[in-house]
Amino acid sequence: MPVTPFLPRRRRTRIVATLGPASSDIIMIRKLFEAGADLFRLNFSHGTHEDHAARLKIIRDIEKSADHPIGIIADLQGPKLRVGKFKDGAIEITAGHMMRLDLDETAGDAGRVCLPHPEIHAVATPGMMLLVDDGKVQLMVREKARDHLLVEVIAGTRISDKKGVNVPGVILPIPALTEKDKRDLVAAMDLGADWIAQSFVQRPEDIAETKKLTGGHAKVLAKLEKPSAIERLDGIVELADAVMVARGDLGVEIPPERVPPVQKQIVRAVRMAGKPVIVATQMLESMVSSATPTRAEASDVATAIYDGADAIMLSAETASGQYPVEAVAMMDRIAASVESDPFYRPVMDAEHPDTKLGDNHDAISASAHYISKDINAAAIVTFTSRGLTALRAARQRPSVPIICLTPDISVARRMALSYGVHPVQCTDIVGFDDMVAKATSIAKDKGLAQKGQRVVITAGVPFGTAGSTNILRIAWVE
Repeated sequence: MPVTPFLPRRRRTRIVATLGPASSDIIMIRKLFEAGADLFRLNFSHGTHEDHAARLKIIRDIEKSADHPIGIIADLQGPKLRVGKFKDGAIEITAGHMMRLDLDETAGDAGRVCLPHPEIHAVATPGMMLLVDDGKVQLMVREKARDHLLVEVIAGTRISDKKGVNVPGVILPIPALTEKDKRDLVAAMDLGADWIAQSFVQRPEDIAETKKLTGGHAKVLAKLEKPSAIERLDGIVELADAVMVARGDLGVEIPPERVPPVQKQIVRAVRMAGKPVIVATQMLESMVSSATPTRAEASDVATAIYDGADAIMLSAETASGQYPVEAVAMMDRIAASVESDPFYRPVMDAEHPDTKLGDNHDAISASAHYISKDINAAAIVTFTSRGLTALRAARQRPSVPIICLTPDISVARRMALSYGVHPVQCTDIVGFDDMVAKATSIAKDKGLAQKGQRVVITAGVPFGTAGSTNILRIAWVE
């Protein structure tokens, strides 16, 4: 059954939908795409490689029938720090309760439990906090012995088997890529994922290792969920191809009141660098079990859009929730509403990245933005081999659509993540004049421009040479 012929989204902010048990068949994935999902996230923390392969094939089938590139993000699990098991499955605790955390894997009780991570023991000091179960339980290290830590319960009432542990304010001597991650990365690349999302990033070197393994065949998206990553934000942004504000673990490890300003800090830094940035986690959390979000959640999504994020992401809402299609549709409506707000455009125009001194490509992309405003152009069209020209255009956050023409389908799929970009694969362009003719024709066919309107076109000569953007032309749509 073919999808409805695809017309480019009018909103500029992109939507990422996570697939899972509630969204694993072709009917549901197609509905998510039609409701507004621009990219799909495969969460390698769950499911088998065969599960992900089946979902990826469905996405590619939908992409073919819709004749529109769809991006796929393979999200690696990263190191998972957890307590061990208890004899009765859980223990009840109160503030002031003392217990030991050791490396003994036998089932624990109220007096002790295994913490199977010697790396935590190595960096532990008296007074250090350990947060269990997303911060519901707070433990303070009181003593450090050779084979255990003595901790006091500061807050919390219950700890059950295998609950996660966060260690705020400390760089743990743990590699960001586990052996499982390395196997998953190979599998994701074999499947043809466009983005590799790396968890537990603490420093730029973590990204460098992953980029070495991908060899440029997939782009690396850094998930920022550790305070140590924020401290080295500039270096991580420089090396990563995109960034995700992963507010789940980040919101556990820093005080909740710090999350909004940190979110703005990250979004601004990544935008200034001209790279895509996603805001993620608990955006419409109540829609896991409710057909409508809370007003606070709608406001949270809107805040990310006002911040200028390239994309906003749904996690459990579409992976395991009861209302996956409704969640995507709601996010789509919120984005459209914000972007039509008279105050939205002044916010986007209030701050534009400076062009790099002596960089012709950057200067032309910035000029395309300003000229499109001056002549009331219908769209900006970029021809790009690697996507860099379209990224430069997107970081200006223009008020008109950006049509990204590229001969490389993998570039087109990756560009689905970028603000306001409508990627189109074109493999039959033979020169600059031919590109101009096809650019105006595609703008008209896609409904992004009408006869008699103008478009601003950027490209490079020699034509098709990567990194050679040096021409700006205004063309009429016939």
